[in-house]
Amino acid sequence: MKTSCIKLAVFGLTVSIALSSAAGPLITEQEAQLPNAPSTSNTRGISRGPGVKIVSPEPGVQHRGPFDLRVEFQPRGGSKIDTSSVRVTYLKSPAIDLTPRVAASLSDSGIALKGAEIPAGEHAIRITVKDTDGREASVTATLIGHR
Repeated sequence: MKTSCIKLAVFGLTVSIALSSAAGPLITEQEAQLPNAPSTSNTRGISRGPGVKIVSPEPGVQHRGPFDLRVEFQPRGGSKIDTSSVRVTYLKSPAIDLTPRVAASLSDSGIALKGAEIPAGEHAIRITVKDTDGREASVTATLIGHR
């Protein structure tokens, strides 16, 4: 993770503050080496749950370096997004909870993670969210790191 430092003069004292300019690893090399989770067929009926839309990265685009992960949550039927319900899971065996790694970039409108890093290869993640009425929705995306 890249960091920069700013210095502030406060009442004659100089205070240094480290700032993070990149999210760092969303997925580590060690996690990528784990076996993939068994694929499951996810058939569902019509849902009035919230919409979950991956805005960035574009599907099928390989990432040579850090990229921005942007996800929009779309509440429906007058409900709101329950941000405490959001889960981001790396679909490995065993599954890996990535939620703490995106928590700082999470809001009721979505996820805006700048500078995410992933190893080479294909990485399936699932993003699950509930609204304040308890309706759940999820989307699975494949992130591709440059080989």
